[in-house]
Amino acid sequence: MLKKIAVLSVLLSLTSGCTQKSKKVTHKHTNALVHETSPYLLQHAHNPVNWEAWKPEVLERAKKEDKPLLISIGYAACHWCHVMEEECFEDEEVAQMMNENFVNIKIDREERPDVDQIYMDAIQMMSGNGGWPLNIVALPDGRPFWGATYVPKDNWIKSLKQLTDLYKTDKSRVVQYASDLSNGINAINLVENKADSDLYSLEQLDGSVTKWSQYFDTFLGGYKRAPKFMMPNNWEFLLHYATTNNNAELMEYLNTTLTRMAYGGIYDHVGGGFSRYSVDAKWHVPHFEKMLYDNGQLVSLYAKAYAVTGNELYKEVVEQTIGFVKEELLDESGGFYSSLDADSLDEQGELEEGAYYVWTKEALTQLLGSDFELFKDQYNINSYGLWEKGNYVLIKDKSDEEIAKKHKISVSELRKKMTDALDILKKERAKRPKPRLDDKILTSWNGLMLTGLVDAYRYLGNEAYLTMALTSAAFLEKEMLKDDFSLFRNHKAGKSNINAFLEDYAAVIEAYIALYEVTFDEKWLNHSKKLLDYTKAHFLDSGSGMFFFTSDEDDSLIRRSIETGDNVISASNSIMAKNLLKLHKLFPDDGYGDMAKQMLKNVQGDFPDSAQGFTNWLHLVLFENKNFYEIAVVGENYRELGKEIGKNYLPNSILVGTPNEGSIDLLKNRYNEGETLVYVCIEGACKLPVRSAKDALKQLKN
Repeated sequence: MLKKIAVLSVLLSLTSGCTQKSKKVTHKHTNALVHETSPYLLQHAHNPVNWEAWKPEVLERAKKEDKPLLISIGYAACHWCHVMEEECFEDEEVAQMMNENFVNIKIDREERPDVDQIYMDAIQMMSGNGGWPLNIVALPDGRPFWGATYVPKDNWIKSLKQLTDLYKTDKSRVVQYASDLSNGINAINLVENKADSDLYSLEQLDGSVTKWSQYFDTFLGGYKRAPKFMMPNNWEFLLHYATTNNNAELMEYLNTTLTRMAYGGIYDHVGGGFSRYSVDAKWHVPHFEKMLYDNGQLVSLYAKAYAVTGNELYKEVVEQTIGFVKEELLDESGGFYSSLDADSLDEQGELEEGAYYVWTKEALTQLLGSDFELFKDQYNINSYGLWEKGNYVLIKDKSDEEIAKKHKISVSELRKKMTDALDILKKERAKRPKPRLDDKILTSWNGLMLTGLVDAYRYLGNEAYLTMALTSAAFLEKEMLKDDFSLFRNHKAGKSNINAFLEDYAAVIEAYIALYEVTFDEKWLNHSKKLLDYTKAHFLDSGSGMFFFTSDEDDSLIRRSIETGDNVISASNSIMAKNLLKLHKLFPDDGYGDMAKQMLKNVQGDFPDSAQGFTNWLHLVLFENKNFYEIAVVGENYRELGKEIGKNYLPNSILVGTPNEGSIDLLKNRYNEGETLVYVCIEGACKLPVRSAKDALKQLKN
């Protein structure tokens, strides 16, 4: 157990309470953040606090001046970050105390997830919870000794005063606490090499899923709790597991979840796309920020679910979400912006969460006229859909068929009327002040969106999605990929900066593999392999067989993290393990398969009790215990035949193709002039070739 310091525990209790006020804009002050490109950092560039960005020279100055670091971490779409900025960081009394006693560092967690990970672990160890804004006080060398999330002004001042006094009068005690805490931060991140373990079995996997399923909300979808987060990797694994095992009960739960999410207020019925999470149990009132990473992953999920079920609702969600991303987040360069803020200006000109998205009954009545009664039923302009202050968040809870039957009209007529009504609302909403845009372009999130576009093209067949995907892939290649196959993390205002992290490599490798499977352009496959080999050279922990989050070429932090738990975004190591397994099938002599297997063994001890936190890893259990197929299409009609096969949901496969002879072993010596043949293989050993997608799919089932 870490040693506790009483005064620090007291300070942690000073973080309750909240108020929301209007945003004040002033340029009386300017600090070093004015030279940064992050929209979040630039939001703080005119605070009276002498903020600086996280840089080695800033930490060195803190050591020379013997001042503790005050590290404040957030992101541009974070509502409570804005509230604390106004209450504390724009206040001159607060700023004076901070400037006199601390070296103040602002961090955009989306630019620097490496720093954020460490201090999030620290605050969770200190207080048992975390979130943003994340405020940490640390020794000049970066070892933390106090932390809190949102803190109102009075408590913030009290906290900083006590911390300042403690640092000056009992520094040895602070250093000891920071040392103990730092040791704990490192200890919880250790991963052992478990080479002698047996691989997790299918029986064990069944037990883990059964235990996990007790938390399922089978009526409203998701989990039995509020708030409700969308967990794309959770639902995607369950899709894989349910289809593999023909589990109708799990499939019903999954369909309930995907339908309720699409019906909910968390989904923007007017403009498409999903918000971050819902604050309630029925997916109704969202935390209104809209993030690229959520929407990219949800496009993939709904596209795959459409391939399995043929449910037109899922297809519409894919189409409308891509429409939102194209309209609101697409840069002219082909890259995708990061997010839209939760806050926007209301009718009084004050920042208010959700102001852009909500409706009053009076406004809807006036806008929709004779169709209001129908719209009111469809989107619950009633007590079920009421949020607060007379505002409604649109939410469905009945199918189109039920509503049409009640109103004695056809389903097609209902849909036409609702489409027209939503178009009216979209035009009206466009007159409102838009939420603020975070226009930095992050490599990993763009990788997730690229995979989403590829999956949308693969399963829906819309050529426009492939065009968008190729433009996105070319952007990453041109702006983020260096000559040595290292990557940049961030792109803003025409410039790329910050060395990429493991999550960037993992997401781009995964996206380029997926892009290869729908284009059969070997450039993308070769890029994937070269990126993987770079990652092996600069991120691999030879002791555990896992990958560090940061490159060996980056500046040292107090910990070199290893990320294993799947969260809202899958862990970088779980994505890498899947990449390794897939590339092993095409490059069997490079040792990738053994690496993936070892990584799985290292983390599988967490599966029995925490399956929901390792769902992207769980795909590997199925891959290793069941057949994983290489499907090779060779001949003149390889694209058409490959597309016909690829539109089927085949998670346990990798698809390759060539018009004649390909460069990878699987495509060599298989060309037969005048024919297009499909080879279904396992570890390079192939069944007799067939000439149709139908026959190839039969071989996959036998």
